[in-house]
Amino acid sequence: MRAIVIGLGNMGQSHALALQANSDVELVGVVNRSKVTLPETLTKVPFYSNFKTALDTCNPDLVCIASYSDSHADYAIAAMNAGADVFVEKPLATNVSDAKRVVETAQKLGRKLVVGYILRHHPSWIQLVEQARALGGPYVFRMNLNQQSSGDTWDTHKALMQTTSPIVDCGVHYVDVMCQIAISEPVSVHGIGLRLSDEIAPDMYNYGQLQVRFADGSVGWYEAGWGPMMSNTAHFVKDIVSPNGAVSIVDKSDIHSDDVEGHTRVGSILVHRIDGDETITMPDEPGHQELCDREQAFVINAIQNNIDLSAHMNDAVQSLKICLAADESIRSGKIIQLGDFE
Repeated sequence: MRAIVIGLGNMGQSHALALQANSDVELVGVVNRSKVTLPETLTKVPFYSNFKTALDTCNPDLVCIASYSDSHADYAIAAMNAGADVFVEKPLATNVSDAKRVVETAQKLGRKLVVGYILRHHPSWIQLVEQARALGGPYVFRMNLNQQSSGDTWDTHKALMQTTSPIVDCGVHYVDVMCQIAISEPVSVHGIGLRLSDEIAPDMYNYGQLQVRFADGSVGWYEAGWGPMMSNTAHFVKDIVSPNGAVSIVDKSDIHSDDVEGHTRVGSILVHRIDGDETITMPDEPGHQELCDREQAFVINAIQNNIDLSAHMNDAVQSLKICLAADESIRSGKIIQLGDFE
C-alpha cells in the first residue's frame, strides 16, 4: 500500500513513522510547505513542498492529512478523487458543510475515510466509555484540556488559531467521548469565550467553554485554553456523573499541561458507585507514538477488510457540528439549536 503524509508537525511526523514501520505500507512521500527537521528515518523518504505534485507523482493508495485544519476538506476530496483512501486529522473541516462534503465524496466514490480521533484507540479511554455506559444515564460530563503553552508550543497554537479555535481543535475529541457515552441526539449548545492575548487575531479567542444538552437530558461542558497566561492547575478534568455514581480519570499530576504525552495519558480510572469505589489501574498505557501506530493500523485494516465506516464518519461530523455551534455561540452570544445549525 503506497502512502504519503501531508503536514509534518508533531502529529504528521508521528503518523509518518507509524506508516513507515507498518509492513503492509510503503511510505513513498512526505509533504510540507517548508523544510522541517525530521527523524533520520524520514529523511530517506522523498520530500515534496506541494501536495498536488506529491499526489500526481507518488500515485498513493493512502493519503494521511495532518496539515492545518482549513486545508483538510479540500485535500481529502482531492486525494479521494485521485483514487486514494484517506486518514485525516481532526477536525475533519472548519465548517459543517465542508465536513459533509468530504463524507459524501467518500460514500460516492467508495473510499475509506478515517478521522483522527485518537482516544478511540486508547484502551484507557475505551474503558472509561464502557464504565460510564454501565452506570447508565442521564449524564453530566465535565471535561477540559487547558494548555499553559509557551515558546514553540505557543507559536504552534497561534498558527492554529489563524483558522481554528481551541474549543474546536481540541473539543472534538472530548465531545466525541460524550456522544459515545450518551448515545443520544445533541439538542443545543451554548458557548462563552475570551481573547486573552494581543498576539492573536482580534476576532479570535484563546479561551472557550461549551455547554451541550442532549435529548435524553444529559448535559456536558468542555473548556479549552491555550497560552502562557493559562493556569497549570486543574488543567485536565475528565469526569462523568450519573444517578448511579461517577467515573473519573485520575491524571498523572507530574505532567505539564502542554506535554502532548499527557493529553491522552491516564493515571487510573476511579469508578464511584453509591455502595463503594473501585480504582482501575492502567499500568501498560500506550504512549503517543504507539497510539498513532494503532490509528494507522486501524486505517489499514479498514481498507484491507473493507470495514463499514459509516458510523465513524457520521460521528465525526456530529462532534464537529457541536464544537462549531459552540464557536458560533461564542461569536453571536446566542444559544444554538443544533437542528437548525449548518
